[in-house]
Amino acid sequence: MDFPVTFQIFGKTILAHPVFETVGIFIGMRYYFYLKRKSKEKLPFNISAAVLIGATAGALIGSKIIGNLENPYLLFENFSFKRFWTNNTIVGGLAFGLIGVELAKKIVSHKESTGDLIVFPLILAMIIGRIGCFLTGIHEETYGIPTDFIFGMHLGDEYLRHPVALYEIAFLIPLWIILKQIQNKKIFESGFIFQLFMLSYFSFRLMLDFIKPRIEIIGNLGTIQLVCIAVIFYYLFKMKKIKSVTSL
Repeated sequence: MDFPVTFQIFGKTILAHPVFETVGIFIGMRYYFYLKRKSKEKLPFNISAAVLIGATAGALIGSKIIGNLENPYLLFENFSFKRFWTNNTIVGGLAFGLIGVELAKKIVSHKESTGDLIVFPLILAMIIGRIGCFLTGIHEETYGIPTDFIFGMHLGDEYLRHPVALYEIAFLIPLWIILKQIQNKKIFESGFIFQLFMLSYFSFRLMLDFIKPRIEIIGNLGTIQLVCIAVIFYYLFKMKKIKSVTSL
């Protein structure tokens, strides 16, 4: 396979990553609205709208802020609005999307968790998006460091590299299965599946980024890893309060 994989769209050459990212978001949202229609838990329109706006705005802002802060020296020394706008990371999107939702819920005075329904559409969108990351090779910063490990691949240069996008897909598929099994048991209160997803994914990303190129900010940790640590501690604290429905 030759990297990067590109598509001809309206006479322009487009990398695979934005194409698959867009398709992933579209399919993920359609799956979310499908699950929402089937769900027995119906939220009032004002609460649903507030949560959706909060999540979208937070994710959009956070993905770009954290994406650009991966290399803060480049951001501040040679600022480019185009580079700022096109630089994204799912870690920032998830973390700031969470903040956006919590703020929106405070505004509309809604205390119950609203996250479980989005978990599986989100995982689906991420899997599709990571296929695009893999097909883009080294032409966007979603690749691994050079390695002589058995899974090392040529991704567009002379080095064998960790195919970190494939590692993430290999993590997300079993995570989907495990979370679905837990959800089907119906022994935990609302919000547990989302919290477990966030704790699992951010723990995985904390470790995965050790085999990705990164600018070390504190110790040998990059910006994304520092965000992961903050979110992990947040959810470890929150999950202490989770009760099973059998104990309510």
